[in-house]
Amino acid sequence: MAINGRFRVSMGDVFPQGAFVLGEVDKLRDFDKSTPERFVQATDRGTGEPVWTVTVLDADESAPKGSKTVTIKITASHQPVPPEAVVVAGHEFRPVEFDGMTVTPYVDDRRNRVAYCLRATGMRGPAKGAKTPGGGSGASGDADGKAAA
Repeated sequence: MAINGRFRVSMGDVFPQGAFVLGEVDKLRDFDKSTPERFVQATDRGTGEPVWTVTVLDADESAPKGSKTVTIKITASHQPVPPEAVVVAGHEFRPVEFDGMTVTPYVDDRRNRVAYCLRATGMRGPAKGAKTPGGGSGASGDADGKAAA
């Protein structure tokens, strides 16, 4: 069977109305290898590359309250840089698009429900001239969404 647990999805499948970066990109802690005194960054089992996390806001107003913000895990050799902010109605937002997205369903025993782990291989701003949530034009990000840490 060709399914290994992760399903490839497009940005539009996960965030049909778009998404916005909240906060900064952080290193994902490897809880098995880290100690209270020593932080060890998690690496992807398949590629060995470091894993980063970024919290995003789903632009879909009809998204359930508990699903408005989600964390995306990004596998990349260098720390991804969030896209430039754009001003919409006097407020700064950072619209984002993710490349190489996958979703892994799993059982969340604490909440007794199916949950999803969202991963990507890069992030960038929407293409120049692309319509962003809120009606503005997007700013172009780094071509591969990555920059040196």
